[in-house]
Amino acid sequence: MCVAGMICEYNPLHLGHTYLMEQVRRQLGSDTALVCCMSGNFVQRGDFAVMNKHARAESALRCGADLVVELPLAWAAASAETFARGGVQLLCDTGIVTHLAFGSECGCIEELSAAADVLLAPDFQSLLQEKLSAGVSYPVARRRAAEERMGRMAALLDEPNNILGIEYLKALKLENSSVIPVTVRRCGTGHDAREAAETASSSYLRETLRHGGQPESAYMPPAALEILRREMQAGRAPVFSDTCQRAILARLRSMKEEDFAAYDGGGEGLYHRFYQLSRRAVSLDELLADVKTKRYPYAALRRMLLRIYLQTDGREIPSRPPYLRLLGTNARGRELLRRMKDTAKIPVLTKPADVRLLSEQARRVFACEARATDLYTLAYPDLRQSAGESEWTTNPMIVEE
Repeated sequence: MCVAGMICEYNPLHLGHTYLMEQVRRQLGSDTALVCCMSGNFVQRGDFAVMNKHARAESALRCGADLVVELPLAWAAASAETFARGGVQLLCDTGIVTHLAFGSECGCIEELSAAADVLLAPDFQSLLQEKLSAGVSYPVARRRAAEERMGRMAALLDEPNNILGIEYLKALKLENSSVIPVTVRRCGTGHDAREAAETASSSYLRETLRHGGQPESAYMPPAALEILRREMQAGRAPVFSDTCQRAILARLRSMKEEDFAAYDGGGEGLYHRFYQLSRRAVSLDELLADVKTKRYPYAALRRMLLRIYLQTDGREIPSRPPYLRLLGTNARGRELLRRMKDTAKIPVLTKPADVRLLSEQARRVFACEARATDLYTLAYPDLRQSAGESEWTTNPMIVEE
């Protein structure tokens, strides 16, 4: 039996996601098991997930996945390269994943793999630094450098799912992994499309919810729609950073300028702008717009802002995720878990109490996750639902088929 790993956010899960699951099983066999490595309560674009991770894991399990493990915060809310590397490392460390499946705009593994080889070439970094010295953003500099090495094939880097796919392949190559990559051509609206056609992106669904709309049955699988409506009725969704806007601004205004430096991963003085402009900003949108320069895309700025709010500067983060944390499983997933007891290269957490058995460094990673979740729940629409320490009391979601 094939076991396909998928790195995902499901923020929220829509018909495009279930299409990918179906196509993976069509390619690899109908009995293929699906293991999802999913972001927790915060996502790669540097934002709060619209629904908490256990509800999103349940959506995945009721819509085709068999096992869901968590991509910890330090990798989930990071650059595409770090996000991909952490997800690939976790899936490889299960010891059971035979294939890595992902969507892409081009739908061609050979082209994406060739691009990954170019980006991994020893001389590419020096060329990239040369382009960065012109003062452009990282994505622009990488695109220009790639064009010198790949010609028109560099256009692959213009599409977000291609970019992630290339990063997944880079990570597999760096791991020297035997896991086989599989890609499915993405169909329907684009990754960040704010309008819907026959299908809708997660961005479109989030914007609908942000403006007080209701989730639409035309764009979500029935089971995922039911879970989202349930969470909304309970006051636990939708979740947006806007709800915590004053708390985030208060955190910024309480910091000294030197405090900001620890969160400036680029080391280029961006923290000076954050400090100075946070003194007068009256909204997060205003702050990000003022801090924005051509050098830094909005996602990078949101991630820095999120690190500041959550107080996660990354100095104690290991080079790879130190444990596999189960978020949910079905019957077939439980069989996979039994196999992982013999194959996993890192500890598998099936209940919060397992944390006490981890190394000191791994416990620090989990403690960071727990603190972040306590802040995440404060963004619930109904504050009565936001009791703290839920990481220590919430068990994995078990879906009976």
